[in-house]
Amino acid sequence: MGNVGVQIICLALGVFGLIGVIVCCIVPRWKVSSFVGSNIVTAQSTEDGLWMSCVVQSTGQQQCKTYDSILVLPSDLQAARAMVVVSCMFCCLSLLILLFGANFTTCIESESAKPKISLVAGVGLLLGGLLVIIPVSWSANTVVQNFNNPLVPQKMELGACIFVGWAAGVLLLLAGGLLCCFSRPQSGGSGGTAHFTNSTGVVNKAYA
Repeated sequence: MGNVGVQIICLALGVFGLIGVIVCCIVPRWKVSSFVGSNIVTAQSTEDGLWMSCVVQSTGQQQCKTYDSILVLPSDLQAARAMVVVSCMFCCLSLLILLFGANFTTCIESESAKPKISLVAGVGLLLGGLLVIIPVSWSANTVVQNFNNPLVPQKMELGACIFVGWAAGVLLLLAGGLLCCFSRPQSGGSGGTAHFTNSTGVVNKAYA
């Protein structure tokens, strides 16, 4: 039961990481308009997300529209859609597995199976963290390259979801790494015991 505290911390980190991944998936702030150049004052700004693009007026009004086709999206956002959704699935499934196999729950009675179940949950959280860090890093690299490219007329900057995705990925990797380190199956003992009967019929024990 010494790993109860670690498992509770990992569960909390996983929940916060899952919330961050959901925010990245829903909120359309992966790329935002950059106010650089001669046009310092603009009447509107653009915010792009995985599922929709929003136009924010200078008066505060916001209009959002879903993308007409996935083919109009750049390659980084196309891949980010699939990776972020799969990351959400991995995180949800891993947290459920952790709850069932944790030492502070009684869903599974076998003490020898609990470390293995927690290890599976840790691997799932690691995969979930990688699947969210990869697309946000890819999108960030694309935004930086386009920003420094003089041939791109409309400059975009990193949105809030990029930073939220990095933070969520780090939390998931930390939770998964801790689970993998502290969920190793314990050995059965220091040695085996062999039973044998001598010529007098007395049962003796020999320790390996």
